Amino acid sequence: MSAHTCSWLLLAVSIVAEVAGTIALRYADGFTRLVPSLVVTAAYAAAIWLMSMAVRQLEVGLAYAVWAGSGTALTAILGILWFSESMYPMRMVGVVLIVAGVVVLNMETQ
Repeated sequence: MSAHTCSWLLLAVSIVAEVAGTIALRYADGFTRLVPSLVVTAAYAAAIWLMSMAVRQLEVGLAYAVWAGSGTALTAILGILWFSESMYPMRMVGVVLIVAGVVVLNMETQ
């Protein structure tokens, strides 16, 4: 596996860690519950560390845009699926636009 491909894999795992930390925030109840609070801290620390490893090979602007956009879209989708958060048409349009933006950014680099 090339260093470039490995960096994209690290970025993907970083996105998963960031989303896990964000979802755990819901369970941490304002950091009043120990285990979910530890999950938040560990997941965010892992996300930042993995991102720092990924940007050794990837352009930082592109990596951050993919990280933030993908994390936002995944968190919104999981909020709808797991927490029964509202699914307004404009919210879904926003998620689709975020995903489209991430796809376009990746097309530009190839």
